[in-house]
Amino acid sequence: MQLKLGRQYLWHGITWATGTPTLLLADTTTGALGQVQIVGRHLGLMVVDSARYCTGRYGFTGTFHVEPLSCPLQAAAERGGQCAVCLERDDFRFAHHLHQGGYAPPALAAYMAQPHWLYIATFANAVSKVGTAAASRRQSRLDEQGPIRATYITQAPDGRAVRHLEDALARELGLPQAIRATAKLAALVAFDPGHVDDAHQKAVDQAITALAARGVASEREAWIPTADSHALHDPRRSSDRALYPHDLRTGEHGFSVEACSGPYTLAQLSARDDDMLYVLDLNALKGHRVLIGNYTSPRTTVQGSLF
Repeated sequence: MQLKLGRQYLWHGITWATGTPTLLLADTTTGALGQVQIVGRHLGLMVVDSARYCTGRYGFTGTFHVEPLSCPLQAAAERGGQCAVCLERDDFRFAHHLHQGGYAPPALAAYMAQPHWLYIATFANAVSKVGTAAASRRQSRLDEQGPIRATYITQAPDGRAVRHLEDALARELGLPQAIRATAKLAALVAFDPGHVDDAHQKAVDQAITALAARGVASEREAWIPTADSHALHDPRRSSDRALYPHDLRTGEHGFSVEACSGPYTLAQLSARDDDMLYVLDLNALKGHRVLIGNYTSPRTTVQGSLF
């Protein structure tokens, strides 16, 4: 997708479906949904207003393949960031209750019938979660969440079976099934990799012990993050990082993306600033309309370390 200066786009957010961090934007003039490689790109944008709009849904294009679809109505966002029409057409809304005997449309049932993986992911704040990923999405599912460490611990025959295991580990070990985006973001400014490693190893050991008690065979296969995230996962220059101090959802912003982990980016502002790097959550803009142009961020002053 070639971004056009002065053109208005609806920000859908970051996807890792292609193996690299990619920004999804819908052209509000044509309704067409396009993709933009994010790492190494300079972005200048201005948020049009505070309103949030529907970011569409995912549709099946094959048994194990889905693709994002923009909202045909460009409607205002309602529940979960979707309009009522897109929510009604979204088969994935049934996925969370399928293992509890809930209804599954045929396309979703076929998708959930593929093998699924159970994993433990640990984030920069040293908090671990348990999660699941379809075999066709096992790499991108973790890429899009932005952990520091993750390990696949067992494969289940289908989505129903893996969700039962996920619920069991969450209940027995007190592992969360989701981590707040704000906690993930803040922890990426400075973190102790040794602490993260220790916490991850402990959570994996406990999970494997719990699976064994249920008669479930396990394994330890490490998730390998892509090179696009390495700079964010390296804490050695943490003194040169800070949280981006401006609200992305209002005003003008300009920055160059150096690395990406999940939707979280390490970025540098324009040349008039020092070489401080900032950590941003690009999914904060999801559902907002932006103008692409030669915009810059407000002047930023960050006090460095006194020692």
